[in-house]
Amino acid sequence: MTTRRTVLLSLALGMMASSPAFSASALKVLDPDKDGTVDLAEAKAAASKLFDKLDGDHDGTLDARELRGRLGKADFSAANPDNDRTIDKTEYLALVEKRFAAANPDNDGTLDAKELASPAGKALLKLLL
Repeated sequence: MTTRRTVLLSLALGMMASSPAFSASALKVLDPDKDGTVDLAEAKAAASKLFDKLDGDHDGTLDARELRGRLGKADFSAANPDNDRTIDKTEYLALVEKRFAAANPDNDGTLDAKELASPAGKALLKLLL
């Protein structure tokens, strides 16, 4: 039952994130200074809050179950260099930084709605919302 729930959540997140309207509404949530963009500090703040929310057992780490399908096996392995089968907040935020850079092809340090709607932006949003 847990696997089915994880698959359904992954599909729902994927479908929602594929919508341009979702990217625009995500921008509103992630942009506290209302400048129309998300910078790395704003992304990391949102990611930190989500990490804390997902950490149901409050042990300071997330396992695959707690991540609820937000990362595939390869992404999980890449984000877990110590191979302890969990991701701590430092590892999680490092992955957020990597995905932010991938979603920021113009290297201006900010993401707009169009960049958030890109495949790289959608991958980032899974770690922020």
